[in-house]
Amino acid sequence: MRNPLRSEAEAFRFLIVAIAGAVIIVAAAYIDTWVGVAAALLVVAGVGAWVVGGPKPAPRVLVSGTPGMGHRVLLLANPGSSGVRGRLGDGVTEVVVVVPALASTLEALTGAVDDRRAEAQATAHALAEELRGAGVQARGEVGADDRLLALEDALGTFGADEIVLVDADEKLLAEVRGRFALPVSRV
Repeated sequence: MRNPLRSEAEAFRFLIVAIAGAVIIVAAAYIDTWVGVAAALLVVAGVGAWVVGGPKPAPRVLVSGTPGMGHRVLLLANPGSSGVRGRLGDGVTEVVVVVPALASTLEALTGAVDDRRAEAQATAHALAEELRGAGVQARGEVGADDRLLALEDALGTFGADEIVLVDADEKLLAEVRGRFALPVSRV
């Protein structure tokens, strides 16, 4: 299911569709109450089909912001991950480590995510320190509780040449490859 409010342009389109649907319903109800009810059902079904079955957005093509011969990597790690120092290839000059603050449904609903954010921050800091010890310019960040959203947010501020997933399963690897137009690897 796509989110019709993901960007300002999508939200504007959704608003226009909602206004047009309301106008159709009012005009149909003016003719007859039952015609208005039928129009309302059709409009709601159409908007629902648009939201649920709409086309998936194409992966955004991202241009590297790397000056010169450097290689910039966006590293997505799970909370508690360690030992990435020797697992990255040679030639990596800059790394941003993103660790999502993964909270359970209950924690997310109650807002008790502070422990998860603290754990993610500790992991991001430790991995960045490990990479700096290997001579790589690195910084760590806590990401959103959704891994794909955490990657998207980080790519908005860091022009990576490659995305590296630490200890990721096949499903996440496929989702990232399908969403981002960058080389994606797994270590």
